[in-house]
Amino acid sequence: MKRIVLLVALLFGVVLQGQEINVKELQQLAEQGDVDAQSGLGLCYYNGEGVEQSYSKAVYWWEKAAEQGYAGAQYNLGICYAKGQGVEQSYSKAVYWWEKAAEQGYAGAQYDLGLCYYNGEGVEQSYSKAVYWFQKAAEQGYADAEYNLGVCYYKGQGVEKSVEKAKSWYRKACANFLYKACEALNKL
Repeated sequence: MKRIVLLVALLFGVVLQGQEINVKELQQLAEQGDVDAQSGLGLCYYNGEGVEQSYSKAVYWWEKAAEQGYAGAQYNLGICYAKGQGVEQSYSKAVYWWEKAAEQGYAGAQYDLGLCYYNGEGVEQSYSKAVYWFQKAAEQGYADAEYNLGVCYYKGQGVEKSVEKAKSWYRKACANFLYKACEALNKL
């Protein structure tokens, strides 16, 4: 139970009874192979919370968790590879990790994978594959994916052009407080 409270506190940035998060305890759990602790410790290093900020140490712990199939760590590794944080920048490696997380239903990874296909970053450009991944994320209420689906329908990229479907997706994204979707909807 103490471990769960510690991890929840870490992930949501709260302080336990006025004290800092016990990173040493988290490290011990991570070294024992605890996937939640590994991912949480990666987050500590990424944000510099309770430890000196280090992207390379964040990557180290996220790789440990990602190799155990932890979707959140796989997604975070993809971000590090896309941005070149703690690793050499590589869209193909970002795509590799985002695919693993996306296949587990991780909406952020599905969206970012869609962007890679849309822009041809790390993969051969494919609007139809971009639409596929945007659709997966949008079905989970991911506003940016809803907006990008609207763009694809409006422009006829990867799907048959449909202003009505574009409006529908813009409307959903706008309802999820994505301002640019509201603007796009008002222009149609």
